[in-house]
Amino acid sequence: MIDKAYASPAAALAGTPDGAAVMIGGFGEAGSPIELIHALIDQGARELTVISNNTGSGRVGLAALIAAGRVAKVVCSYPRSANSMVFPELYRSGRIQLELVPQGTLAERIRAGGAGVPAFYTATGVGTMLARGKEVRSFGGRDYLLELALTADLALVRADRSDRYGNLTFSKTARNFGPIMCTAAKCAIAQVREVVPAGMIDPEAVVTPGIFVDRVVLVPEPAQESALVREGATYP
Repeated sequence: MIDKAYASPAAALAGTPDGAAVMIGGFGEAGSPIELIHALIDQGARELTVISNNTGSGRVGLAALIAAGRVAKVVCSYPRSANSMVFPELYRSGRIQLELVPQGTLAERIRAGGAGVPAFYTATGVGTMLARGKEVRSFGGRDYLLELALTADLALVRADRSDRYGNLTFSKTARNFGPIMCTAAKCAIAQVREVVPAGMIDPEAVVTPGIFVDRVVLVPEPAQESALVREGATYP
């Protein structure tokens, strides 16, 4: 019988190769899989490409992964947000690459990757620095940019509940990028607050079907990024 539960975040991240592309869910701290990110730091993979909405806060979670020197490139919408302490300094000193993507375009590039659509046209970014080097075509008298889909080796997401098959529900805004990232990655890993027996989740409430989820880790009391930042916590 299928059972996608892993004993720990460390077990779920074992074998992550250097140079992997990793999608990391979260909108600010909402849905940020802190425990999975910290396990990735402990695992040791380097030269990662991270695809995420932002670059983290303080010196925990995604910011800690970047501070540890494990990330070669970030693809994101908000490289500098409240409590950004790590990425801005590394970027200004040329020690990390950035691909800046408007938020809606980022979401659609990930969704397209999961749907098997290689590229699409959008009017967002036309006439700006973000259009440099991109194909421009006119439809109905309006210019559009060609944007390429995004896929990844891993997706790290935080969900609310799962069964052993990997069917996921999410809590409110913690849903954000998680569902589409699961579809666009070769291996989707979800940390969840609760694992319930098969059949206990109403099929109508399932946001991400288990077919898109490869590994599930129980984290009953997930860390809150804002609380860690207020405490001045660092990782490791």
